[in-house]
Amino acid sequence: MSLAIITGSSGLVGSEAVDFFCDNGFDVIGIDNNFRKIFFGEDSSTHKIKNKIKKRNKNFKHINLDIRSLDGLTKIFKKYKKKISLIIHCAAQPSHDYAKNNLFLDFDINAKGTLNLLELTKKNCPDAVFIFMSTNKVYGDNPNKLNFVEKKYRWELKKKDKLYRGVDEKFSVDSCTHSFFGVSKAYADLIVQEYGKNIGLKTVCFRAGCITGPNHNGSHLHGFLSYLVKVAKIKNKYSLIGYKGKQVRDNLHSKDLINCFWEYFKKPKAGEVYNIGGGRFSNCSILEAINVIETLTNLKVKKKIIMKPRIGDHIWYVTNNKKFKSHFPKWKQKYNTKGIISELLNSSI
Repeated sequence: MSLAIITGSSGLVGSEAVDFFCDNGFDVIGIDNNFRKIFFGEDSSTHKIKNKIKKRNKNFKHINLDIRSLDGLTKIFKKYKKKISLIIHCAAQPSHDYAKNNLFLDFDINAKGTLNLLELTKKNCPDAVFIFMSTNKVYGDNPNKLNFVEKKYRWELKKKDKLYRGVDEKFSVDSCTHSFFGVSKAYADLIVQEYGKNIGLKTVCFRAGCITGPNHNGSHLHGFLSYLVKVAKIKNKYSLIGYKGKQVRDNLHSKDLINCFWEYFKKPKAGEVYNIGGGRFSNCSILEAINVIETLTNLKVKKKIIMKPRIGDHIWYVTNNKKFKSHFPKWKQKYNTKGIISELLNSSI
């Protein structure tokens, strides 16, 4: 059997990856210390997901470990060495707001944790594929400089705009405000590329938009669709932070993302970068998401308006998936935003 190491294995993307690669005959080691509970509180604990994937997958082993622990990671990599054929690195501090108030913790997790994993891959299993979950926040607030048109429920670009189909990998990461979270992830993104282009490891950065799905335990500070559905179910108020709630996000189901990983694993390229997200196939504003929830249910979402936006937040972001699709034409999206929201409404997590 091939061996995969998955960090953040109890999170949304990590847990989906555990199920997928176990089902495809891999032995999987999951590294996760439930720091999401520390970041966002008890309601965001990944404990239930951990137990769920442990029960489901007999070829899965969970290790409670912080990726900042180089000694702990070294023991794992030295034990399995060249048996390791795949590393999927999903563990992260994922919040703008949390990063701003916890700068050293954010950088140590997102930047140094990534460097730890890359160096251990180089030393112990240099032929393994290294997949990194990056973020569209590496582009900072540059997307906010586009020529938007205000519509009833969303901000939008004109169809003749060159970026109407979405943001591609040539978009600038310079001359903008990133947020401290965006900076720590940008370092990780660049160092992952460098271990590919400079050293020759099979590394890839997936710069994701909003990833979501039924395993997502959304919170006020992270996980927009999941948290919105949660708030609607318990009839609390949802805070529309800036931009009148018309800010647009594209939404990619975690299963569609894992299929990207699978296609890349079968034909890896060193030091590659892909923007990945829902694109024009699956996107919505916050107001549009609320409309979908209210249409699908008898719920009425209560809204709290906050005028000041978060620093580095995007007014509009739609991903152009053209590059990935051209390299891996077998990949197809299955879930649109309405389907994702419907699944979240039926989820018990």
